[in-house]
Amino acid sequence: MSEYQMPPPNKVNSPQPGNGDEETIDLLELLYALLGKWREIAAATVACALIAAIGVLFFVTPKYQASSTIYVISQKDSDINISDLQIGTALTDDYIQVFHMWEVQEKVISNLDLPYTYSQLDKMLSVTNASNTRMVEITVTSESAQEAADIANEYVTVVQDYIAKKMATDKISIMSTALVPTEPVSPNKTKSILLGALLGFVVSAGVVVVITLLDDTYKTTEDIKKYTGLVTMAVIPLEKGDEPKHQRADKQIGLKLPGGKTL
Repeated sequence: MSEYQMPPPNKVNSPQPGNGDEETIDLLELLYALLGKWREIAAATVACALIAAIGVLFFVTPKYQASSTIYVISQKDSDINISDLQIGTALTDDYIQVFHMWEVQEKVISNLDLPYTYSQLDKMLSVTNASNTRMVEITVTSESAQEAADIANEYVTVVQDYIAKKMATDKISIMSTALVPTEPVSPNKTKSILLGALLGFVVSAGVVVVITLLDDTYKTTEDIKKYTGLVTMAVIPLEKGDEPKHQRADKQIGLKLPGGKTL
């Protein structure tokens, strides 16, 4: 007659005594496992935060933004009526498109002797219109603070002349000129470091949880009772320096428990 052995238990899916086939996860056990590895988790969190800090400080090039603003209705209009306001609102979208025209890009590149193509310069440019206004903001992003301000102001000057000539209208009004920014807009050092720390914490904690869930070995008499329903009759303590029998199976065969485990 062949010997029957129970399949090895699993801490995630093994049925508990008295609970039928219900699958359970011992959250308290996971919490204890995380607390037991708090040093490793803390070390991983700090290490990832330091890596993020080093990356931001030494390997990521900061970028600066400078903005200038124009007003669609000319300041020469001494008496602005409803019709003027409606026309100004309709022209706002047209003016925004003018900034992206290749003729304007070429003029800006030529005037400032920039080392960019039309597409590269266009990617550095952002033209927006605040809702319910006729103000258009021209924002330029560059790795150089001075260059960002120069390009933003040059765009306004070129478009001002271009619109007056091509659309046969008064020059647009410049509401605000771009100043040289003193602080970069990216990368956000604080945010990057916090994200690095969060990533380290989540990954290290996740590894601990996975290892705990995949570990189906018996470590205490409570584990044996919990996962097999068997009561431990006796416990034989090891003398100092002795190894558990299952760690020297090549020397002798230990006692097998239900579930295929060896003591």
